Amino acid sequence: MASATEYDVIVIGAGNAALCAALSAREQGSRVLVLEKASEEERGGNSTFTAGGFRFVHDGLEDLRGDVLSDLSDAEARQIYIPPLPADLYMHDLMKVTESLSQEELAGLLIGRSRETVVWMKSKGVRFIPMFGRQSYKVNGIHHFYGGVNIEAVGGGWGLVDFLVKAAERASIEIRYRTGLRKLLQERSGAVSGVLAFGPDGYEEIHGRAVVLACGGFESNPEMRTRYLGPGWELCRVRGTKHNTGDGIRAALDIGAQAYGGWSTCHAVQWDISAPPFGDRVVLDNFQKHSYPLGIVVNMAGERFVDEGADFRNHTYAKYGREVMKQPQRAAVQIFDSKTIGMVRDEYRIKQVTKAEANTLEELAQALEIDIAGFVRTVGDYNAACQPGDYNPAILDGKHTAGISPPKSNWALPISEPPYYGFVVTCGITFTFGGLRISTDGEVLDTTDAVIPGLYAAGELVGGIFYQNYLGGAGLMSGSVFGRLSGRSAGQHAQRPARAAAE
Repeated sequence: MASATEYDVIVIGAGNAALCAALSAREQGSRVLVLEKASEEERGGNSTFTAGGFRFVHDGLEDLRGDVLSDLSDAEARQIYIPPLPADLYMHDLMKVTESLSQEELAGLLIGRSRETVVWMKSKGVRFIPMFGRQSYKVNGIHHFYGGVNIEAVGGGWGLVDFLVKAAERASIEIRYRTGLRKLLQERSGAVSGVLAFGPDGYEEIHGRAVVLACGGFESNPEMRTRYLGPGWELCRVRGTKHNTGDGIRAALDIGAQAYGGWSTCHAVQWDISAPPFGDRVVLDNFQKHSYPLGIVVNMAGERFVDEGADFRNHTYAKYGREVMKQPQRAAVQIFDSKTIGMVRDEYRIKQVTKAEANTLEELAQALEIDIAGFVRTVGDYNAACQPGDYNPAILDGKHTAGISPPKSNWALPISEPPYYGFVVTCGITFTFGGLRISTDGEVLDTTDAVIPGLYAAGELVGGIFYQNYLGGAGLMSGSVFGRLSGRSAGQHAQRPARAAAE
């Protein structure tokens, strides 16, 4: 075993949360080491595979132009409407999708510090732009943004990680690749004193005054998925990195950390059925299929099983993958006609897509191997149930169905104008909701609610924020807020011995 090395703060992971933690710890004057289990080419965790969207509190477009979208021209601004996102609406929506289970103190930190954290990230070199392609519809020549997540990092998730890595390099933060956490080291007092890591040269003890765990959930671990999410979850596709196997969670639980949050639920979406087992670093998140509110979704028996218009896509997409998992063959088909196909997101137009097109419903069902009679009956019943009203995909328009189950509560247009289109999807898991309990300073708590000295956490492995469902754009925002918070706390903790010695 190699000789021990000492740092002030050791950060486990190299995604959004981890890099924000590293930058924040460095601001405290700490010598920081980032350990990334992946290679440099595969760095970034799940952050790389996101669209780079952030949900944060603001007062509308003019407010954003001041310190977030400072590059936006007057001409561009005239073509945009972004509604304000006040803190109370953010909290309302988060509690609605999590069935009021989100831990209020953590939710309050996420929301209350969201705006200042985005501005802080911009000060580190992250550039932001409006999320035109996926979070707006053009109405009367104006891009109307909807659903609360309207701003993205330039370059999406890949761009976000690249901005943060460059910021870390400018701050003289060391990043060590192909080096994963195997065990947390402790003093006799119980304080965390470093890590046992495994890298290209084998095992190494790396000592540090504080450790920040920010290396993701257990979504890429089929054994843990099946144990905590249930039978069949070993068969789902993973949207992101193959490296998020629960290492940080398990290492913390091994020293008495408290398990917390929604351990039996996760973020899971409708994902192209031909996608590979793990995320593709070229296609990235374009295997997702999130325009289902514009059409209907049926299983292979031709039956609808969700309310496609229950709410904005940002409020339902992360739970509907779980509903697909419950269907025969863990598969479903999204159906559109010529009225709506032109409005679907760009992810439907990639070459790696599983789809069919036909001039009759019968031909479409046959091409997609859906039960023909069941499908034709379902579409007929749905069309007959669509009620009159003004159609507007940028708002909850109330154009609904009547007399069928499940209903479609908004955007209910008949599937009636050929050609018809079908896209075959399965379940793609994004991240797991169960993790570790932390204090409002980012400290990991043990099973007696006491602080484990020197141990902090951020990102996916923080439990208590998301349960049952998820609010679009809140995940990256949570990673940034709690990364910055835990990094600052870890940096301050690490500096105490030095300050005491100086005094």
